[in-house]
Amino acid sequence: MANTPQAKKRIRRNTARAEINGARISRIRSFIKKVESACEAGDKEAAGAALKAAQPEMARGVARGVLHKNTVARKLSRLTRRVATL
Repeated sequence: MANTPQAKKRIRRNTARAEINGARISRIRSFIKKVESACEAGDKEAAGAALKAAQPEMARGVARGVLHKNTVARKLSRLTRRVATL
């Protein structure tokens, strides 16, 4: 249990940040799922458009510190390769 006022404030801030970061990650996942579903459907135009929309969202996740830079780079590379092979 938190004993100091600083530790109590930290707990409040951590829960607020966890909620915000969770929303950000969920938003990024939604964009990724749109790309993947378009790839599975075989629609190259929709997949390309979804990928263009997903790239800045993933980069924003890196800038906000929600996702690691290399993780986003790996996922973007894989998504780009899937769209290119359509």
